[in-house]
Amino acid sequence: MTDTLTRVLQFAIILVAAVVAAVVGWIVFFELPGSLADLFGVLLVIATVVVAIQLGGRIAASAFPSYDVAEVAVEGPITRDGGRGPIPGGAIGTPADDIVEQIETAADDSNVEALLLKLNTPGGEVLPSDDIRRAAESFDGPTVAYATDVCASGGYWIASGCDELWSHDASIVGSIGVIGSSVNASELADRLGISYERFAAGKYKDAGNVLKEPSEDEREYLQGLIDDYYDDFVETVAEGRGMDPETIRETEARVYLGDEAHEIGLVDDLGTRDDVEDRLADLLDRDDVTVEEFTPEAGFMARLRGGAEGVAYSFGAGVASTLDADDGFTFRF
Repeated sequence: MTDTLTRVLQFAIILVAAVVAAVVGWIVFFELPGSLADLFGVLLVIATVVVAIQLGGRIAASAFPSYDVAEVAVEGPITRDGGRGPIPGGAIGTPADDIVEQIETAADDSNVEALLLKLNTPGGEVLPSDDIRRAAESFDGPTVAYATDVCASGGYWIASGCDELWSHDASIVGSIGVIGSSVNASELADRLGISYERFAAGKYKDAGNVLKEPSEDEREYLQGLIDDYYDDFVETVAEGRGMDPETIRETEARVYLGDEAHEIGLVDDLGTRDDVEDRLADLLDRDDVTVEEFTPEAGFMARLRGGAEGVAYSFGAGVASTLDADDGFTFRF
């Protein structure tokens, strides 16, 4: 079905709904009630027509959808529940489960032939990021990721599950690395007269506890965990992006502007949103595409808090997944 025919059919449905509503409204609210209709009938008819047009528009869009590409956005820190990221005062992100649900909804939509994943995130938690990556990877059709402001750490992890990654020449891309951190307050505790008594089963159960100085053995243990995370990160990106793992390691978790990221192979191509849509049209072998945003329903407070997202993007580089142990040690991609 051509775009012109689709628009004609949509308009026809809306017009029929408006005419039917006008006739019914006139009879029900103006002719029958008599004098009461003289006062309120016209207004009620107009209100009925407006509601009918809106309803007709929804029916038309559902019956004859004009889109063929689904856009799903990953914005802000990536967490399971969309809570605040590890940056103080950081942004509220979209819950990862909601993002996965939108990708799966797009995959089940018979009108959707390609997926556009818009990435504007400094990263996030390990498993939620991987859930999104796997959902994009399993989409049956072309998948193109587009980095807007920031595509770092967990965001790049997600991009590795797509067929292609595009960015703007000034986008921030990369940060393929892992960091482990723990506050060491043992000296402060001594000054305050606070003592740490260990009650634990297992030699490394309290490794990284903020109230005690870590032993060399514990440092090696924690560094080993970080190295394992890093190896997994590198292997996943190398496989998904078709890159040499050594090339990824040589980045040393740096971030790059889009043009430099393109030069070293972290980004497939540079361009604007229009360029990305042109690429999707090429992949679908057609003149152009129509993109439909697939977004989860958000409550009032979630929309209100969304304005804070820009705070996190300025940091860009080093934030990603966190695993908070009871003893205070934190791992981040």
